[in-house]
Amino acid sequence: MRWPPWTPKEPSTNNDDPNNRPAIIDWSAFTEPRTLIPTLILTSGILGAVHIHRNYLRRIPTAVNISPSFLRRRSILGQVTSVGDGDNFRIYHTPGGRLTGWGWLPWKKVPTTRKELKDKTIHVRLAGIDAPELAHFGKPAQPFGKEAHDWLTAYLTNRRVRAYVHRQDQYQRVVATVVMRRALDFPIPFRRRDVSYEMLRRGLATVYEAKFGAEFGGAATEKKYRKAESRAKTKGTGLWKAFHDKKWESPREFKTRMGLQDDKK
Repeated sequence: MRWPPWTPKEPSTNNDDPNNRPAIIDWSAFTEPRTLIPTLILTSGILGAVHIHRNYLRRIPTAVNISPSFLRRRSILGQVTSVGDGDNFRIYHTPGGRLTGWGWLPWKKVPTTRKELKDKTIHVRLAGIDAPELAHFGKPAQPFGKEAHDWLTAYLTNRRVRAYVHRQDQYQRVVATVVMRRALDFPIPFRRRDVSYEMLRRGLATVYEAKFGAEFGGAATEKKYRKAESRAKTKGTGLWKAFHDKKWESPREFKTRMGLQDDKK
C-alpha cells in the first residue's frame, strides 16, 4: 500500500503524460491496522487531555462557578487569600497545586492585590461550626469574636488548603470541610488537620446548631466535632470560660438576637 493513501497510482503505460493524471484516494487504506491504530491512539489522547483539563486542571474563579458535580464528590485545592470572619474565608483555586506549576512557574502565581483578586476567589464557609461574630452592619462584636478571627487568620492566610465542598448557600459561598498540612506541625510534620475540628477543640467555635442547613460531611465527623466541643466545654477553654454566666450566649443565640441569622428555612 502506498503511504499516504492519497498519493497517485503508478502511471499507466498507455498514458504519455502521467503527471497530468489526478490523484486517486485509496479508501481501503483507511481500514488497515497501521492507519486505524495510530488514529485511535491520537484521538483518545486528545479527548483524554481535554477531559483531564476540564475536570481537574481548569481553574474555578468563584463559588457560583462550581459545578453541581463537585458537591459531595470532589475537593478544591487552593491558597487562602483572606479571612472574613471566624468561620469563613476566601481561597484562590490552584488546580493541580505545585505539580502543575502553581507557586513556581512565572505564569502561575497567586495574585496578591485586592484588584487582581476581585471576582477570582471562592468564598468558603467552614462546615459544622459556628464562630463568635465580629462587628457587622452596626452590630457589636460577640465575646471571643476577635480571638476566633485572629487565630483563623494566622492559621490559614497564604496557606494551601483542600476544601471538600458539600453544598452552596444563599450567600454565594460553598459550605466545605477544610483540611490542611503544615511542615512545622509538632510532633508529626504534614499531619492532616481539619480546620473546623481545630477551632472546636480550642474553644473558638461551637457545633453548628441551626435547624436548617447544618452540614458536617457525615455522621462520623459530626460525632468527632461534638466530642471536641464537649472537651472544650468541660475544660472551660476559649469562649466556654464564661459558660456558667447567665449572660453567656452561643454564636447561634447571638446571631438570632442580633438578626444575623446565617440560614433560611
